[in-house]
Amino acid sequence: MVDFKKLNGRPKLEKGRRSKFINVRFTDDEYKEIADLERQLGISKTELIRMRVLTDVKETVINAKELIKHLDALGAEMGRIGNNINQLARHANVLKLKGALNAMIVEKFNRLFGDYIQVQQMLEASLRKIIRTMGN
Repeated sequence: MVDFKKLNGRPKLEKGRRSKFINVRFTDDEYKEIADLERQLGISKTELIRMRVLTDVKETVINAKELIKHLDALGAEMGRIGNNINQLARHANVLKLKGALNAMIVEKFNRLFGDYIQVQQMLEASLRKIIRTMGN
């Protein structure tokens, strides 16, 4: 005959069992801030507090809505910069066809464009860091 064992839920953890309790009090404003973070990030208050207190610097809680808002503004600004560069290049081509293009203007444009490329590369590196951080 088969001996059926009575199952009492999930098996007990041997390691990593959270048995200690810390009672913390917050002001109404602090609690509201924690509740807002819970809603925005989609994690429980307990997990949020545990992450903020126990994790090392590598693990950072990111407010996705705020990040997207800033990235959107950054993208719009980069688009405006690109339009300005295209207008300057077009104007330079018109001046070149007329024979009125000054070599000093070309040199200054090239220097500024080089600076722009360096800033864009730093921005790309920063975005890659943000994406890697979010992936962890």
